[in-house]
Amino acid sequence: MTHSISNNSAIFLDRDGTINEELNFISKPENLFLIPKSAEAISEMRKMGFKIFVITNQSGIARGYFELQDLENINKKLIELLYEKKTFVDKIYFCPHIDENNCECRKPKIGMLKKAEREFGIDLKKSFVIGDRFVDINAGQNANAISILVLTGYGDETRKIANENNIQIEHIANDLYESLEIIKKIHE
Repeated sequence: MTHSISNNSAIFLDRDGTINEELNFISKPENLFLIPKSAEAISEMRKMGFKIFVITNQSGIARGYFELQDLENINKKLIELLYEKKTFVDKIYFCPHIDENNCECRKPKIGMLKKAEREFGIDLKKSFVIGDRFVDINAGQNANAISILVLTGYGDETRKIANENNIQIEHIANDLYESLEIIKKIHE
């Protein structure tokens, strides 16, 4: 099946709880483990013609839980794990701040998405944001992209809160791999 994806379409992925297991402030590379089939999902997304970016809030730096070098080592481990599965992401963007810093990059704000838009010529309206928390879904909405909630990480908890508060989440997938079905349906 052929999909009409332009070369300026992207998929923005949250890191913890979406690509790799959620472990509440990962501070060491040896604590990073891929969620089953997440690398395969990224590979399929690439085959469909999407650029792939990671956008991750990493307030553990501002909180003093780990240093910038620790984050760089963790991201390097992610790149290595994806490479072992014969795939890659185009770039990893991160926000090291806490809410009180009132920066433009911390999700649900769209600073990281706008940076990719400028650096890679991305059309955010033709793009997706996938993650396990409201900040991911809201970042996608704020950027006029299509948001998909995955039920890995904090996703199931996010869905329960949404249901209890009558908050509509348009697209929900069990995991990153299942999100491919939603993306394919939208691009048929």
